Amino acid sequence: MLERNDAIRTLGPTTRFIFQGGPAAREAASRAFGVAFPTVSCRAEASAERAALWLGPDEWLLLAPAGEGNAVFAALENAMAGLPHSLVDVTHRQVALSVSGPGARELLASGCPLDLAPERYPVGMCTRTLFAKAEVVLWRRSDEEYHLESGRSFSGYVLGWLREAQRGG
Repeated sequence: MLERNDAIRTLGPTTRFIFQGGPAAREAASRAFGVAFPTVSCRAEASAERAALWLGPDEWLLLAPAGEGNAVFAALENAMAGLPHSLVDVTHRQVALSVSGPGARELLASGCPLDLAPERYPVGMCTRTLFAKAEVVLWRRSDEEYHLESGRSFSGYVLGWLREAQRGG
């Protein structure tokens, strides 16, 4: 049941990188980034204000506070010198949204085909999926909080869909 205190909000600016690499590069990047990169599919790890989200075999989305992009990039590149890898800054490609509250799961289910029941989509799980017709990365941060990464050009559509679903439309 949707609640009046369910919150949908656009999150502030974030530094984002897509990292791809094998085990040696992953270990070096993980140490430099300060967050253990998940090795189990569809899981996220967070430490302080940084997070690493598993997106696919040998691919992670790295999130850090805004303004840390240059420092994060330099630290990662230095740590992985000589190791095959790819590190792409996608900071401006995406927008982050938070959906939280007792009705967050039902609200997301209005446009997401995944089974978001806690036993199927536990805290810490993340995956690429569709929300309505937009590709998103969905991360369950806590029992009642979800983090969505949406392409910037689709963020208005996703936000509008969520707000309409919240109104019961």
